[in-house]
Amino acid sequence: MSVKTRKIAIVGSRAVGKSSMTVRFVEDHFVESYYPTIENQFSKNVKINNQLYTIEILDTAGQDEFSLMNEKHLIGIHGYLLIYSVTSRQSFELIEIIRDKILNSIGNDLVPMILIGNKYDLNYQRQISKEEGEELAKKFNCKFMETSVRENININNSFETLINDIEKIQNPPIQKNNDKCIIV
Repeated sequence: MSVKTRKIAIVGSRAVGKSSMTVRFVEDHFVESYYPTIENQFSKNVKINNQLYTIEILDTAGQDEFSLMNEKHLIGIHGYLLIYSVTSRQSFELIEIIRDKILNSIGNDLVPMILIGNKYDLNYQRQISKEEGEELAKKFNCKFMETSVRENININNSFETLINDIEKIQNPPIQKNNDKCIIV
């Protein structure tokens, strides 16, 4: 069985849980402390739908509306996890700017993305409703889910869903032509 390599970038503003989510997925543990990320790369082998994948994850430094998207965040990336914190209105509002920067830089709207509302477990600090997240995902024409890195809720699911979306674009299903030709 051949192994497919898929590159994923995790983007979002500072302190939304990008690195924690990456470490939870790759190493299956929760990192309690916060250290600002410059940029890290991780790799994990997984089996999804009977296909082996090497998932290369680019854990980006926190973006803000003024920071430029590094070319590395764009070249060769198959899909993006757009992450905001449900406890931060600012991180939610920044997602649209970050997404627009990505789409403008690559010049293609057909890029697999999943909108992630992280820190679902901090419901008592919530500033963004689930409905707001769903509405934004609908506007982006992408999938949406809420995650909790601490509680390990929807972490693997978010990566697997993105891989499935990437595969739909990389290897679209072959459509069978049912037109029958009759020779008389």
